[in-house]
Amino acid sequence: MRLTRTWIDRPLTIGQRLALPENAANHLLRVLRLTSGDACVLFNGDGHDYLARIGKVSKRECEVEIIAAEKVERESPLAITLLQGIARGEKMDLILQKATELGAAAFMPVSSQRSEVKLDAARAEKRLAHWQGVVIAACEQSGRAVCPPVAAPLPLATALQHPALPAARFYLDPEATQRISTLAIDTPALAIAVGPEGGWSARDLQELRSAGFIGLRLGPRILRTETAGLAAISALQLRLGDIG
Repeated sequence: MRLTRTWIDRPLTIGQRLALPENAANHLLRVLRLTSGDACVLFNGDGHDYLARIGKVSKRECEVEIIAAEKVERESPLAITLLQGIARGEKMDLILQKATELGAAAFMPVSSQRSEVKLDAARAEKRLAHWQGVVIAACEQSGRAVCPPVAAPLPLATALQHPALPAARFYLDPEATQRISTLAIDTPALAIAVGPEGGWSARDLQELRSAGFIGLRLGPRILRTETAGLAAISALQLRLGDIG
């Protein structure tokens, strides 16, 4: 039986005994109905799954012992950074969740000229924490032991200067001539830019092209922002990655 995996934001080592954080303890004891002596799997994003056994349990504490560690090999050979125009509410959650399941390596939320979502500093901080939680939950479900980082939301022009942005860069454009079926790149790391619900403006496109982004066409139909990036990642993984 496959054990449910639980995220722990701390270093883990074999033989270690630790009290679980409240949210992890609640998940194991109250949601999964585990009890003393039961096995569970913990992960912290370092590329391993840690088999643990539940020890002392009380109303306020759940102690576990790490008894084994296993290297997890589920990361795609294709390192895709999704530069995503910020979408509203559940649409953004869907993009992050499914792109994580499909193997995206990193996320850069951006605001652009036609963005419908406007975030002040306080809201941006809260949304970032929420988005990171969405990605962690998707890693728990999909078996990934490395969690894709979610960058703090930035204006498009600022994000395009980010030093972590891969050199192979593409933006989705239904009018472009370059297609994924004929795409040839000499690096496993690439960035895909997807516009917000209002699409890229002429100014946005100029900024993308000036930053070295090339138009990439998925097909003849215009896709919504919550569909386009997921379709692109799926097609790239099939063509150059580990799906199929």
